[in-house]
Formats: sequence, structure tokens, C-alpha cells
Amino acid sequence: MKILMIVHAPAYGSERMLSALRLATALMSREDETIDLAIFMMSDAVTVGLPDQTPSDSRGSLQTMLDELLAKGAQIRLCRTCALARGLATLPLIAGVEIATLADLADLTLRVDKVITF
Repeated sequence: MKILMIVHAPAYGSERMLSALRLATALMSREDETIDLAIFMMSDAVTVGLPDQTPSDSRGSLQTMLDELLAKGAQIRLCRTCALARGLATLPLIAGVEIATLADLADLTLRVDKVITF
């Protein structure tokens, strides 16, 4: 099954990013079905792609979750326009995280079986 997850929530400050990554982890951990997962970060969610962030609470590192998802084959992309607007487009990103365009998101949307948004 092909799934696209679109996340708008900021990396830290709300539970939505954590919830999105927890669901993504559960999907990629399925043993009874192969999941082809693409995660597209938009708006303030693009900040999750920056490495070495220290969370201010006890939830743990979102980077660790991203690294595990990438290792399991998930694709993680940041909206180029959103990254540019926040001054992130030329900064180093977590290894495996890529910048993508709205055209890429449109293509992904047409190729998947399900779209989930956070």
C-alpha cells in the first residue's frame, strides 16, 4: 500500500508532529503488509528536517524517529517554498531528508492509495 502523509504542524510545541511520526512508525513496522510511505512536511513542519535539535520536553528526539523511518525506507521531503520562507533551504538537513516542490507533492498525491494529514 502506498501512503502519503502531509504534516503542517511545527516540530516542537504541539503534539501533532509527534502523533504523525508515531503513526508513521507504526505503519512502517507492519509485518503483514508492505507500506510505501512518503511524508511531506509543509509550513512550520519543515523545521523538523534540521539536525541536532534539542527538545525542550521529555518527548525525546524527533530526529531519532526520522532516522528510524528513513532506515525503514520512508521518504521524507520538505516543501521547498516553505523551507525558503523560513531560511532553511540552504541549511544542512538530516541525512536522507530532501527538499521537494509542490509539483512533487501533486505527483505523490496522484500515485498513492491514501493521504493522511496532520
